[in-house]
Amino acid sequence: MQESENDILKRVRKIEIKTRGLSNEIFAGKYHTAFRGRGMSFSEVREYRAGDDVRDIDWNVTARSTKPHIKIYEEERELTMMLLIDVSGSRMFGTGERLKKNVVTEIAAVLAFSAAQNNDKVGCIFFSDRVEKFIPPKKGRSHILMIIRELVKFRPESQGTAIAEAVRYLTNVNKKHCTAFILSDFIDSARDRNALDDALKIAGGKHDIVGIRIWDEREAEMPDVGIIELQDAETGEKQWVDTSSARVREYYAESWRRRDEAIRETLRRNRIDTAMVSTEGDYVVELIKLFKQR
Repeated sequence: MQESENDILKRVRKIEIKTRGLSNEIFAGKYHTAFRGRGMSFSEVREYRAGDDVRDIDWNVTARSTKPHIKIYEEERELTMMLLIDVSGSRMFGTGERLKKNVVTEIAAVLAFSAAQNNDKVGCIFFSDRVEKFIPPKKGRSHILMIIRELVKFRPESQGTAIAEAVRYLTNVNKKHCTAFILSDFIDSARDRNALDDALKIAGGKHDIVGIRIWDEREAEMPDVGIIELQDAETGEKQWVDTSSARVREYYAESWRRRDEAIRETLRRNRIDTAMVSTEGDYVVELIKLFKQR
């Protein structure tokens, strides 16, 4: 059933009350500490000196000169946060009280209000296996409420996922440095890890990219509930599965482990700090851990 405009506004207000409080009390200071000094524009390179931040090493110049060089930045007056939000079919999955979509919406709101507390701009890219919607970065509470409202009511044209498309779009549309959060379950129906690798490598040279993985415990472990019909939320494919079979359940768990490790390796290889948030877990704890590790 499609929600009425009044229902949508009530949900937006409820999300604002919860997440704005968290942002004011917990995240604004931690966000500022974790991402301050990242709002920089490239100025020049110089040789590495003892004490320099190794994260600023320019590997291309280093390779050409055979001596370590680092990038020098000039501080910008304001930061820009971009939220890359997965709106594919799998966001509607959840076996507890909350869907992935609900968790993503709340985390996006918390991050946006935290940025607003620091007077930063916030923009959004909604993506499936294509870029579904682009909201240019702006400041202000009304802008953030508009983003939340769009998240609540948005219906994508496609159900698939291709994170590389959103990352490439970020690189093309944002010429200046920004902090970009990818909010997704990282279940990429395109299955093209090389494309994602390439996109992250290019975007990571310009932007500060952070991953927030949303997952549900039933994706990692299948319960014994007899014969059931499962449907892929992104492809629509259906299949009958005998969950009473220990062999089937182990195959399911092993498939998750392989996929999970592939995702972790892609993010590690591209030096992307990541939080992993369960639909049944406490995203506050995971976000604080993420901010502390930076």
